[in-house]
Amino acid sequence: MSLRLSLALEPGGCVMPPEGRIAVFAPRAGVDLTALPKDRVLILQRLRPDFEAYEAAGFTCLPEVADLPAPERFAAAVVFLPRAKAEARQLVAQAAAVTTGPVLVDGAKTDGIDSVLKALRKLTETSAPVSKAHGKIFWFQGGNNALSDWIAADGIPVDGFVTAPGVFSADGIDPASQLLAECLPEKLGRRVADLGAGWGYLAAQILTRAGVEHLHLVEADHVALGCARQNVADARAQFHWADARKWQAPEQVNTVVMNPPFHAGRSAEPELGQAFISAAANMLVASGHLWMVANRHLPYETLLGERFAAVSEVAGNNRFKVLHAQRPRRAKG
Repeated sequence: MSLRLSLALEPGGCVMPPEGRIAVFAPRAGVDLTALPKDRVLILQRLRPDFEAYEAAGFTCLPEVADLPAPERFAAAVVFLPRAKAEARQLVAQAAAVTTGPVLVDGAKTDGIDSVLKALRKLTETSAPVSKAHGKIFWFQGGNNALSDWIAADGIPVDGFVTAPGVFSADGIDPASQLLAECLPEKLGRRVADLGAGWGYLAAQILTRAGVEHLHLVEADHVALGCARQNVADARAQFHWADARKWQAPEQVNTVVMNPPFHAGRSAEPELGQAFISAAANMLVASGHLWMVANRHLPYETLLGERFAAVSEVAGNNRFKVLHAQRPRRAKG
């Protein structure tokens, strides 16, 4: 939370070096960074919507540490903890590795800030935490290798694929995606889009279908898309780091396949999946098909009925439902 950052930088707190770039890891859109000198800040944000928000606000941005010009070192760093434990530890370790000065770590209790602080205290000297608004911020000196074990190896092997910390379904094939893959017909058409493609499991299944000539993988997580590039080594695949809700297909597609996200924070947000449905309807040819899977409780059928001429549930269980929609209706207005 930005309030904690401001408190940490008050006199008597963390001393920010007067010169040099400041790396800010994984701030979500809307976090107030006015406590930092904007002209010295580099945002490292793997999620496209948040990346675009900071870029629009005038910040310099890169997706990942791997995109940094080597051997850049920062005067200071701030890490905003994500919820995924492995990703959180990796970000802290990456910040320590590329920073010569203080590394501030901010997180809510629900993000595991207490666990990270406890683990760090066993490896390096840390400040006393500043507590505010159901979270904490603390800092330690960067520039050491004490946290090297927190950086994951390139690619985590999963069922013949590779994943990475923090990507959706990093530990195995998502059962909903697997159910959807089992339902896909043998023919999907020449041009297919996989919205929210993740690390590429569904895309790999799509490319086994006859007649597919072009497959667009659209994914907002830069790290997940990097995994997809490794998992889908096929000349027919085109990779797009983009927000699927806004992405424009170069030409209309015959079929859209998707397992849309429905969480931006801790609570379910059906509006995310609904935006994916609208995007799918807009990019399909008049005779196009949408194949999607969703958690059983999510209310997608009404919008599907508005945007498509025919909608049916073709498979499901007590957790998931596979929906098939045909012949999109153009949005009014």
